[in-house]
Amino acid sequence: MRYFVITGHRAATTGDFKLDDITGGAGRLDILCRCVNSSFFLSHNLRRDVDVYLVLQGGDAAPKTVRFCGGEMRYLNPDERSTSSLIRNALLKKLPEHGEVRASPGVYISRMSFDEVLAHLSDKGTFVHLMEDGTDCREYVFPEDPIFVLGDDRDLTSEEEASLLAYGPDRIRLGPLSLHADHCIIVAHNEMDRRQAADQSF
Repeated sequence: MRYFVITGHRAATTGDFKLDDITGGAGRLDILCRCVNSSFFLSHNLRRDVDVYLVLQGGDAAPKTVRFCGGEMRYLNPDERSTSSLIRNALLKKLPEHGEVRASPGVYISRMSFDEVLAHLSDKGTFVHLMEDGTDCREYVFPEDPIFVLGDDRDLTSEEEASLLAYGPDRIRLGPLSLHADHCIIVAHNEMDRRQAADQSF
């Protein structure tokens, strides 16, 4: 499995935003939608071995986490509007204090915070913090079940970094230049795909 945890520091946690204003009114939800699409889409196919956790931290209802499960995914299309619609529909669900609610096939919502998401994933793989001053990915051996953690258009806060550091994450950079979050996901996928293909050729 490949896991991606993306923090939306201003992302809306209620479903009262307009789908034509996900950049402003929904707290840069457009970035998270692009991250979802980059995580799953291939040409004419979806990656089924991927889970994405969007940690939404904007507004009085924060935090909430929307999880996209590749193995169950339906109705996901490669455009920001349809992805934001899936997120908005999830946000309209009535939530218990604990546990997830299924909003649509492959889409779940909970009240999990960033710290709780990390704790939930801690026994599923190895945390990998994508950052500009980490080890070059070309010199890095990717773990079997990586859990990539990254921010939206803002880096992790000092509190978030401290929480992640408690799990001893690997720290890697994907190239010499700063990239958008969704582009980082594509590059990470490509690096792992190339190595898996090389391993299978022997």
